[in-house]
Amino acid sequence: MNGNVKEFIKNYIILPGYAFFRKLPIKKDLIIFESNMGRNYSGNPKHIYEEMIRIGLDTELECIWVLEDTNTEIPGNAKKIKRSRLSYYYNMARAKIWVFDTRDPPSIQKRDQGYYIQTWHGTPLKKLGMDMDDVFMAGNMDIIDYKRNLYNDTQKWDFLLSQNEFSTEIFKRAFAFADEGSKFQEIWTYGYPRNDVLSNNNNEKDIKKLKEDLGIPKDKKVLLYAPTWRDNEFHRQSIYKFATALDFDLLKEKLADNYAIIVKYHYLVVENIDWSDYEGFIYTFEADQDISNLYLVSDMLITDYSSVMFDYCILDRPMFFFMYDLESYRDELRGFYFDVLEEIPGPISKKTEELIEDIKNHDFEIYQSKYRAFKDKYVKYDDGKASNRVIDKILELKDTDKNVARKELDKNLSNEN
Repeated sequence: MNGNVKEFIKNYIILPGYAFFRKLPIKKDLIIFESNMGRNYSGNPKHIYEEMIRIGLDTELECIWVLEDTNTEIPGNAKKIKRSRLSYYYNMARAKIWVFDTRDPPSIQKRDQGYYIQTWHGTPLKKLGMDMDDVFMAGNMDIIDYKRNLYNDTQKWDFLLSQNEFSTEIFKRAFAFADEGSKFQEIWTYGYPRNDVLSNNNNEKDIKKLKEDLGIPKDKKVLLYAPTWRDNEFHRQSIYKFATALDFDLLKEKLADNYAIIVKYHYLVVENIDWSDYEGFIYTFEADQDISNLYLVSDMLITDYSSVMFDYCILDRPMFFFMYDLESYRDELRGFYFDVLEEIPGPISKKTEELIEDIKNHDFEIYQSKYRAFKDKYVKYDDGKASNRVIDKILELKDTDKNVARKELDKNLSNEN
């Protein structure tokens, strides 16, 4: 189907249909889930939904997942719909609650009676949103357009999930969310549902089964390499390159006897790399592989500026930071919210040789003080029960009349003043 036909269908069938669907009654038991713009079944929405399955709510509520590939396997009783189809607009218009972890299309407008729960996807080290000074990405968008589009999106959100108080304060400013003038927006500092499994399944039996299922060797130490993306290294809009300065040949030469490496791309990175020369040493998985499983089967983490550091520290395992472009990333590309040299609980390296030495000679004990402080600041709410806290709120919201709730809030605020 060519672009002109698609544009015609969108403008003369889908969008008018969406306007009509928005006049239909809201279905209070209908919940829409989406992760990574529909690219896969993952993240906080996945783990909220799977906890709903565990306690039987998927049979009591109508759950729908938005996916690019509707052949994606999903447990429970959820229906699957494809983004941008007429059925997508119909269900988005009628759902009482949306549970997303990334931004939604500009053409989608939330109903006044609906609730939008934005679960987000990480504690920020890198500056984001309104705190950014410039944008380096595909397309012609400048920083003013970027911030305008972001603001229009964040004002749809009713609730924003946060992992910790540090993130909560940043989100207020970076997303212009739940500030003094936003009395109907709220941040839930609950921890992340996707991390419940790191508390609940961190045991020998579950890890052994995961290794068997994933084909990970049991007789070697397993390193997980999970770097972030670089804003200025992309193929096209929202599709980024796998940017690294690691020498994988040298890693294989020096570590292959005792170690195996899992390489996990950031969800915005799309690459088709031939790893066949590293068979038995480097392991990769499809984009929809839950990174929580990879955390659990690994013994150590190698990362850079990715928020995986905040999740992985829940496991109390060593972390190594390969920051070959530290100065340019910090000073020119993004900027940081805290001093990584002071806070991160592990050694920093800029060359592969240095990283290898750090791995071979690591002394976890010397970082224990930093590690404890890091955990206390960033993951104290990741206690294995974050999904339940969110679900309790969902059950409360589905039976709440938003207009009545707003009037009650206005009344309470007036009484306070």
